[in-house]
Amino acid sequence: MAKSLMRNLGASVVVGLLLVACTSGGKETPQPQRPLPPQVIVTPPPQTGPARDSAGFLRPRHLDVPEPVRVALLVPLSGQAAGVGQAMLNAAQLALFEFDDPNILLIPKDTAGNPVRAVDATREAISEGADIILGPLFASSVSAVGNVARTSGVPVIAFSTDRNVAGGGVYLLSFLPEEDIERIVDFAVLEGHTRFGALLPQSEYGERVRMQYGRAITARGAQLTASETYTPTTDGMLAPAERLAKQKENYDVVLLPAGGTELQGLAPLLPYYDVDPRAVKFIGTGLWDDPSVLREPALVGGWFAAPPPDARNAFQGRYERVYGSKPHRIASLSYDAMSLAIALSSGAPGQRYTEAELTAEDGFAGIDGVFRFLPDGLNERGLAVMEVRPGGFVVVSPAPQSLTGGPVF
Repeated sequence: MAKSLMRNLGASVVVGLLLVACTSGGKETPQPQRPLPPQVIVTPPPQTGPARDSAGFLRPRHLDVPEPVRVALLVPLSGQAAGVGQAMLNAAQLALFEFDDPNILLIPKDTAGNPVRAVDATREAISEGADIILGPLFASSVSAVGNVARTSGVPVIAFSTDRNVAGGGVYLLSFLPEEDIERIVDFAVLEGHTRFGALLPQSEYGERVRMQYGRAITARGAQLTASETYTPTTDGMLAPAERLAKQKENYDVVLLPAGGTELQGLAPLLPYYDVDPRAVKFIGTGLWDDPSVLREPALVGGWFAAPPPDARNAFQGRYERVYGSKPHRIASLSYDAMSLAIALSSGAPGQRYTEAELTAEDGFAGIDGVFRFLPDGLNERGLAVMEVRPGGFVVVSPAPQSLTGGPVF
């Protein structure tokens, strides 16, 4: 047991080095030194999967190693989501540059946001020797890619938020709303709130939030006392907001799990119908993690769960210096996925990215805080609670630095 724990922590330390390099408080950060490989004390059993013909494996001449660790990145580099995909490729390249590991070969593949293209890209990457696949982004593509990768024993770290595509060798590194709800409800109860309300969108996302919200409230001995749903149009929001407002004596917290223009249209309605944000605490999910929230007076004083901001802000600064533009919000997921692939790359072929490695109990530390994969392919994250202030977001409850209560590195 002790040896296994030491081995898992070794992997965590390597990825955690990246976090140290990122928390400079906005000051210029010196070029990170090449990280040390994790100490492997216990050798896991070889990863199962059919043998692959290595004749077509990529072996670029510029690499000094005969058999590099090949990491495929499947993102949309053309089509409507090309901007997001390019930012994710940039972030992966930035991680590769900062870790400076000569044994890693990044193999980018364009999915065009299309499941058929994603399958073709997966087959190409596997034929070229990919040891692990990062991506794709969209649920339909993840499902298709997972089926192909599974037959070759190649694990997939994908970026979709659809929990239905996780499992069977597919792990989701995305921000899942269930984690946001658990964190924000827990904090609100600790702050003395016991009566919860909600104004929820009529969508798959809204249904996931509704189910987790009810479970989280009940588990902490509180009550869900009022709830309404709406369609995301101006007319569709008015009547539900008015109905919820008429029940304002029943709750002291109200959840608004929306973002962007939808949140901007929703948030002012409750004050319009006489729900005072100073008397009722407005709370939200990670969708609030957007500068546009600061322009809505009704949300000032509200709380939401989000990854800790310091390391991400430092990453954004480095990205801007290298690429001359701000990264897309989810580009950090690609950076962390690439960093994880590098950190676990020192094992022998077939033993680098096993389930035991990827689901290490102690997890890993990255740009978006500590996280770990679960055997079902979902993830757990250490989230902070942020408060909306006129001048910006302020951390009112720091993110944990460990998911197990063990040593922090």
